[in-house]
Amino acid sequence: MLLKVENLSAGYGEVQVLWDINLAVDTGESVTLLGANGAGKSTLLTTISGLIKPFRGEIYFRDQPITRLPPRERVKLGICQIPEGRQLFFGMNVRENLMMGAYARPASQKKAVAEDLEWVLSLFPELKERQRQLAGTLSGGEQQMCAIGRGLMARPELVLIDELSLGLAPVIVDRLMQVIREVFQQRQMGLLLVEQDVHIGLQLGSRGYCLETGHISMEGTCQDLLASEHIRRAYLGI
Repeated sequence: MLLKVENLSAGYGEVQVLWDINLAVDTGESVTLLGANGAGKSTLLTTISGLIKPFRGEIYFRDQPITRLPPRERVKLGICQIPEGRQLFFGMNVRENLMMGAYARPASQKKAVAEDLEWVLSLFPELKERQRQLAGTLSGGEQQMCAIGRGLMARPELVLIDELSLGLAPVIVDRLMQVIREVFQQRQMGLLLVEQDVHIGLQLGSRGYCLETGHISMEGTCQDLLASEHIRRAYLGI
């Protein structure tokens, strides 16, 4: 198993947000995490990334415990998070932002990093045209492309994407979904996707979990979740 989360509880200070979360993502698998605002989805991703220390529970990556590893070491192992709101370095240009994704890779991979940069730019020709443009001047869609490209520059085995479609036009979302499908199939990376738009999340994922008020309330294949009366009523208005 690529990622395994066991009985994980976490929060901020004395405020608990997550209770006894159990979740798994295998190599080459796309898993969607559904839930309303405030359900704890982003908290779960940042805990897996190491930015939040859990109250209790364990996180395993390739069957090795990583619960106490700092974020940098998790990146080196192959875990990458694409955060909500993109979180680009607005005072740096596109190329510099992309290269920041490779910061944890050793100097011996210099040639491979250069090849990966060209590959990312081929995925997003808009970024290739704007390599010297400040990231803060890009459109929302271009910023999301840059954030995804920066994550891919780490050569991750597991990618955590927080709100892929947030604030983006449908045509841009369709484009990003197409790229993600192609890249993750080709490179057999694991994907854990947080997505408030249930249709998008269930289209990209093969399995899914529903997180409600810090608890996993449902899990199953995305087809089963889409057919669930609870999901249809609570998230699709049907």
